[in-house]
Amino acid sequence: MLLPSLFGLDADGLLPDCLRIIATARSEMDDTGFRALAAAALEAAIEVERRTPALVARFMARLSYVAIDASKTEGFAALAAAVGDPGHLAIFLSTAPSLFGPTIAGLASAGLAGPGARLALEKPLGSDLASSRLINDAVAAAYPEDRTFRIDHYLGKETVQNLLALRFGNSLFEPLWNANGIDHVQISIAETVGLEGRSDYYDGMGALRDMVQNHMLQLLALVAMEPPARFDPTSVRDEKVKVLRSLRPIDRSTVEDHSVRGQYGAGAIAGQPVRAYADELGRTSSTETFVALKAHVDNWRWKGVPFYLRTGKRLPERMSEIIIQFRPPAHSIFGDVELKPNKLIISLQPDENIGLTIMAKTPGLDRDGLKLRNVSLDIGSNDAFADVRRRIAYERLLLDLIEGKQTLFVRRDEVEAQWTWIDAIRAGWAATGMTPKTYAAGNWGPSAAIALTERDGVSWHD
Repeated sequence: MLLPSLFGLDADGLLPDCLRIIATARSEMDDTGFRALAAAALEAAIEVERRTPALVARFMARLSYVAIDASKTEGFAALAAAVGDPGHLAIFLSTAPSLFGPTIAGLASAGLAGPGARLALEKPLGSDLASSRLINDAVAAAYPEDRTFRIDHYLGKETVQNLLALRFGNSLFEPLWNANGIDHVQISIAETVGLEGRSDYYDGMGALRDMVQNHMLQLLALVAMEPPARFDPTSVRDEKVKVLRSLRPIDRSTVEDHSVRGQYGAGAIAGQPVRAYADELGRTSSTETFVALKAHVDNWRWKGVPFYLRTGKRLPERMSEIIIQFRPPAHSIFGDVELKPNKLIISLQPDENIGLTIMAKTPGLDRDGLKLRNVSLDIGSNDAFADVRRRIAYERLLLDLIEGKQTLFVRRDEVEAQWTWIDAIRAGWAATGMTPKTYAAGNWGPSAAIALTERDGVSWHD
């Protein structure tokens, strides 16, 4: 998504004319070879009508390539020579965690960590709190926090940013956005895919660390945060950190009642047979491919409101959504009519949409009393903003990196608060011997995930 995102920015005239893009990796390749690779990426991701010869040629002229081995400091001199003046430099680092330290040391030794250089890092930023701190210490030795940009690509999604607009740009929801108005919150990220060639990485991480530690906790923080004083990096991230530090620990004493681990077995998705995780991996494993959690934010706003989190691989459909379920009316004047609670449904993928379910009168004479039905009001982004091109999430993040805007990037104390909470869950699993429960591919996880919510009289929004 990186090259198509940069192309999109360039095509819209959002990149400075002087901006150059220098790619580097171990593969031996010249500029011509890399531009051919870039052209293939654009063909796969960009609509043909936007990929005009003039725009493609302009973008290709920005590209060059330098082959270096990131584990060897001496190779970075060639990269520095290609960069030239490092006074306005944005570095996007996407590599194995074991290479973060050597890469940063190499960049610094080559003079690419000066006051004009910014560093962006993709996950995984460690596998626990201790390893995360080692990475952050290595980063901080060369790049101070105000020049460090930790990427969670979910924060680049339009609907995630729209959550802030929805809450703080309208007077409708905020008076109800608390324990008095909200019964519970659900956050689900479902994938239909399996390992997809990521077996070594994924089996070492599992669903809890791969998805919950970053994407899901960032979504939870945006839902639960207090109104920031301003829309600026410090104010927004200060409020998110407060939420993450207010998460009630799920530890040895509560982990069996508040968490579910699962691993997919053989099954079928969209009518096609799917192998079990162990068969895909080629060996038995205790890694979870599904996790469901019941979380609480222990502060005044959210006292007693459960946050149900669920994510997994080989589930029936690909979707990411946030469900805000409001409390039902205190009293019904409609006799035996069941009043369904209002739900705010924020869909992130595959389609970006905001919906609100309300009770409305069913058309008719109603001689025996009003008949009500639960109906949905939908704000489909493709309809409401048909005149605006839908952007790849990385476009916003890369533009903010280039322009030095940190609001949608993750700060070190956020990352460490997330790992603190995740480490307690993993320690609880180890202490109680909790192993993944098997679920058939194409189902919504183990039956225990259903019981996790139904004990509270809640059903997952499937």
